[in-house]
Amino acid sequence: MDNYEVIVAFFNMADKPVSAGQIATATGIERKEVDKVMAKLKKEEKIVSPKVCYWEIKK
Repeated sequence: MDNYEVIVAFFNMADKPVSAGQIATATGIERKEVDKVMAKLKKEEKIVSPKVCYWEIKK
């Protein structure tokens, strides 16, 4: 799996909103790469932010 798929899978498994730092720590992907993938997910409107700096998959 590439980083995009890993991060999407992590969002799908998360039971609450998560931060980019939590994703980086849990997946072992560099924070800079997590930020790039999250920017793409935001642009595609696949993730939403219920509170500042925390994100979840759009339902």
